Amino acid sequence: MFTLSQLTPRHFILAVVVLIALTVAIASPAALGPSGGITLAIVLVTLGLWATALVPGYFASLLLFTSVLIAGLQPAPLVFSGFASAAVWLIISGFVIGAAVSATGLDGRLAAVIAPLLTRTYPRLIGGLMLASMILGFLMPSSVGRAVVMVPIGMALADRCGFGKGSNGRIGIAAILAIGCNMPSFAILPANIPNMVLAGSAETILGIHFTYTGYLLLHYPVLGIVKSIVTVALVIALFPAKVGEPIGTTAAATATARAGQGKVIGILVLTLVFWMTDSLHGINSAWVGLAAAVLLLAPRFGVVSPQAFRQSVDFGLLLFVAGALALGAVVNASGLGGKLGAFLTSVLPLAPGHDAANFFSLTFLSFVTGMFTTVPSAPAVLTPMTSDLATLTGYGAMTVLMTQVVGFSTVLFPYQVGPLVVAMQLSGEKLDHLVKVTVPLALITLVALVPLDFLWWKALGWL
Repeated sequence: MFTLSQLTPRHFILAVVVLIALTVAIASPAALGPSGGITLAIVLVTLGLWATALVPGYFASLLLFTSVLIAGLQPAPLVFSGFASAAVWLIISGFVIGAAVSATGLDGRLAAVIAPLLTRTYPRLIGGLMLASMILGFLMPSSVGRAVVMVPIGMALADRCGFGKGSNGRIGIAAILAIGCNMPSFAILPANIPNMVLAGSAETILGIHFTYTGYLLLHYPVLGIVKSIVTVALVIALFPAKVGEPIGTTAAATATARAGQGKVIGILVLTLVFWMTDSLHGINSAWVGLAAAVLLLAPRFGVVSPQAFRQSVDFGLLLFVAGALALGAVVNASGLGGKLGAFLTSVLPLAPGHDAANFFSLTFLSFVTGMFTTVPSAPAVLTPMTSDLATLTGYGAMTVLMTQVVGFSTVLFPYQVGPLVVAMQLSGEKLDHLVKVTVPLALITLVALVPLDFLWWKALGWL
């Protein structure tokens, strides 16, 4: 029986969101169009459910699918387009690779090699894992791929440090790897999906081509290095721990296990080579991962049994990610994304010659858009507005485009970025723990790092 004493601030937040959604649906403002009010109401409720985590993420996704389809707002192919997305299949292959690494004991073996370097102190461990994730960002173009490699090793290190499930130390390792495998890569052009969506949109719509070095120099010092240092400090402060005695004993690998490890290493190396050279062969990283999964699952040759496969793939998480992708598709198809951008543009203080106000306003525009459309969809919504925004601010089109990165790389809730959710799922720790890091990190970014970035852009002559 649910009682008033069980109510939390999350319940009140969700209640306010639902009330606003009902008001929008009933009033249906003319500016939103005949079905725009209902679409916006559904989007608000979905975001409220994901943000408060009062129900499982997959339930909110199913509610989104059902509401949009029954109301006839969008066709089924668009609503279910997330299941055809490369991102979902990359996640599935990631689960299989993670299962193979764990089933063969390869995670423990790799952890044994790394442990002497990182496990002397907890801050050294957290900082070292962040550094390793940042380096991997230059080598692998997929955030999920980086998580698949790093998270099993991190969890094996947690065992070696005496961090049991649910402990601060284990949560800290999970959080630093989830963020480290994703957020610094926003500052590396080919290292994640939103960057590539931005680059593709800019080239297709505006004929503007980004350079790897120019992009890196503009964004990596603050969004890559400084933000990573802040993240390490936050994780250590929020989840303090001390390295202790190992959990359990490390058994010697059998001949069969060693043979399995050899197969997994060979397949992983081959997969990494294809991931690192995707610009040469043009094969999507998701299809490379899918090929690796096929080899690891292959009867007689593979190392992942049918039972291990069933246990490794979290269908609820796939529904959640497909729902996040569907949300972006629905917002874009309904025109809500463009209307949101136009509304924010009309109320933000944009004027030629006001560099600071323009920079902060464009960053905020991208930040808010990423919350409503999810981060991968934000560039698709904002890039068509570049010419208008350039006129309003007096900036060049390239400068306007680059402000998007500062905004959409500032992630308030994990639902905005699928790889964050996948990494926490691979770790076996609750997603709620990651929110404790992303919220203060976003606030610190908006209050301190965005002004610092503004000064860096000034020094480089971009403003």
